[in-house]
Amino acid sequence: MNILEYTLSNFEQVLNLTKEHILLTTIAVGLAVLIGVPLGVLISYFRKISRCVVGFANLIQAIPSMALLGLAIPLLGIGSLPAVVIVILYSLLPIIKNTYTGITSIDKDTLESAKAIGLTKMQILIKVRIPLALPVIMAGVRISSVTAVGLMTMAAFIGAGGLGFLIFSGISTTNNGQILAGAIPAAILALVVDFIFGMVEKLVTPISLQTNNVVSKEKVIKSRKTQRVVLGAIAALLVVMYISNWVGSLDKSQKVITIGGKDYTEQFVVVHLMADMIEDRTDIDVIRKDNLGGTQVVFNAVKSGDVDMYLEYTGTIYGDTLGYPPNSDMEQVYKISKEVLKEQYDIDLLKQFAFNNTYILAVRPDTASQYNLKTVSDLANVADKLTIGSSLEFLNRDDGIIGLVDHYGFSFGKEVGINGANKYLAIDNGETDVTDAFATDGLMKKFNLVQLEDDKNFFPPYYAVPLLKSGLINEYPEIESVLAELSEVLTNDVMVELNYQVDELQRQPRQVANDFLKEQGLID
Repeated sequence: MNILEYTLSNFEQVLNLTKEHILLTTIAVGLAVLIGVPLGVLISYFRKISRCVVGFANLIQAIPSMALLGLAIPLLGIGSLPAVVIVILYSLLPIIKNTYTGITSIDKDTLESAKAIGLTKMQILIKVRIPLALPVIMAGVRISSVTAVGLMTMAAFIGAGGLGFLIFSGISTTNNGQILAGAIPAAILALVVDFIFGMVEKLVTPISLQTNNVVSKEKVIKSRKTQRVVLGAIAALLVVMYISNWVGSLDKSQKVITIGGKDYTEQFVVVHLMADMIEDRTDIDVIRKDNLGGTQVVFNAVKSGDVDMYLEYTGTIYGDTLGYPPNSDMEQVYKISKEVLKEQYDIDLLKQFAFNNTYILAVRPDTASQYNLKTVSDLANVADKLTIGSSLEFLNRDDGIIGLVDHYGFSFGKEVGINGANKYLAIDNGETDVTDAFATDGLMKKFNLVQLEDDKNFFPPYYAVPLLKSGLINEYPEIESVLAELSEVLTNDVMVELNYQVDELQRQPRQVANDFLKEQGLID
């Protein structure tokens, strides 16, 4: 699906996500200016603290944005707040440094003249220093605002919305049309923001600094009238957007829950399967927050109450969350996971779904033929010649590659961490030889990969199971029976087909989920 087809068929979604991106970026840049400019002015008068302030801003810039976001989630939760805070922190450095540089670089004779005519320090700051420094200050603001548009795409990882949702969802499902539908509006938005702040810069810069032999005072005054009209219209549009967003947030039922999901195709689908069932069978409204990142992000969101429930896997709970060694006993894994989660976190597990999305190892048909690979044990003699490209989670879990190489007694020649659908593209292009996958991945079918039998039963069962925050099942007991009915129809074959429709046929997860439920007669 190309960008035009995707945009036309999902125009409302693209429009709403663009609106979210604009609102989030506006808030972040506005607050960054309100914080950065006063700080820049302050350190221009108190030089001793300038190194500390600028050093801190430099330190923030040196930290990778995703790392900073990961550190912020436990403190600020998920949603708009951590995204806005991180973008503010990244936007401060150019604003602070340019404000400091602009004010401290003003000609000393000019300042002496201001003192000589009797202006106070505050009057000199307001009437001399800031007006003369404005072109430099605005240059910093323009840099920060354009950078903020790009940085705000990461808001999608924590359920804040924005155009990053289209980009990262498209990457996860190898949908180039969806990627471009998010990337191109983000790029256009960055150019528009730079243009707007360019007008603001001209409007606030003293007329005397804009006139020369080519540009007359009259031309500057005339252009300012046009600039005021344009900026006024933009400001009015932003006000309307904020008001409509606020009014929309008020129009909600008293019974509302939030269902979260991780950052891959199956989780995109199951969020809508559960949400559609609950909304059809009960009077509960559901907020859907898919594409939230890995296990720990969503699990911590449930612990903090930012998310009410999501679909987890028993092997992930048992091995990754609770830290138990791999166990192939389905009933024991479920029982222990249910009991310990309730005891340690007061979190509830409902009935297991019928599909087991366990880890598997897969290779291309030519690799399987070349080395006669049918089982994981067959890798022992050739693993040192092969490169495994797997998800970052798989590389760092005891029920992933750490335990796998110990259990089977071999190591791969090279290990490469590649998240999402990119690991399938890498093996399909011959850049890697082996990949981890899930038993219900639609991309296994798309790329015609060969599954290797886990002949020594290393991988634990990964049956899907709804995980609910403390007290939710007591407040809404009807959820249990609704999801129990859903659990019976979602088999491995069904999930492979649903995932395939998203990954290969490029259908939207929400539509795939809704159509399936209607076909099964589960919703009207």
